Amino acid sequence: MKEIAIIGPTASGKSDVALELAAKYDAYILSIDSLSIYKEINIASAKPAKDELNRVRHFGINEIYPNEPFDVSCVIAYYHKAKGAAADDGKNLIIVGGTSFYLKSLLTGISELPPIDETLHLHVNALMQDSDAVYRELLSVDNAYMKNISRHDSYRILKMMLIYKASGMAPSQWFQKHPAKPVIENLNVFEIDVSRDVLRERIAQRTRNMVSRGLIDEVAYLEQKYHRAPKAMNAIGMVEVLEYLDGKITKDVMLELIATHTAQLAKRQQTFNKSQFRNSKRFPLEALVKEVEIYM
Repeated sequence: MKEIAIIGPTASGKSDVALELAAKYDAYILSIDSLSIYKEINIASAKPAKDELNRVRHFGINEIYPNEPFDVSCVIAYYHKAKGAAADDGKNLIIVGGTSFYLKSLLTGISELPPIDETLHLHVNALMQDSDAVYRELLSVDNAYMKNISRHDSYRILKMMLIYKASGMAPSQWFQKHPAKPVIENLNVFEIDVSRDVLRERIAQRTRNMVSRGLIDEVAYLEQKYHRAPKAMNAIGMVEVLEYLDGKITKDVMLELIATHTAQLAKRQQTFNKSQFRNSKRFPLEALVKEVEIYM
């Protein structure tokens, strides 16, 4: 069994090329995308259409509901499930998606967590009502580590407090005693090389397509069913539609904001990929399929 990964900024054409490669090299696909994991978030996530999902077996798509808990450990579990199925069925595996942090986690691994029971979860969640106080406490016990975490990063602050309370150790001490181990080794990573001008036009077109396909109705349904508390409701495309539904902005402004915020995300993704995957093989979209042949 062979494995490759395809990365690139949002709207760069990753899903289409992954489907083409999967058909050519008899592969399953593991999606590493922070929105596609959710059931019912179909248009906002720009996940593959039903016929595409039926054509090639996918993992990491439609795994959980928006109000269910999720963290990077779930991605690792999806990877093991995908790899096991591919090995059993004599298939190759293509990892693809825009959330490259997930791929980085697969390559570097994550530290195991101390045992955390429901009582501790409830206690720390209650403490997080004053997240600044939690952040200050963690700074006092682990300044060197915590100063690299934003005081606005509530997810990581919560995780660090859980580790501290469960283990009695500063987070850096815990990680030192429980180092991360790579989940995948020797993976060929291919990055789609696309100019920002081309990407901006693709993003603008995709935004228009999403709205014409029913993005506003989808977000309205999700809000009615799940309200606004789930993390997924803060994603690009969801926030702007909610502002439109609240009457704060016009439809034209909503479209402009979605495209602008998506372009900003794409820029951050390109910067992250460049710094974290220095040995990736970068090719224009139209050349990537041919170049992959050497490694498959």
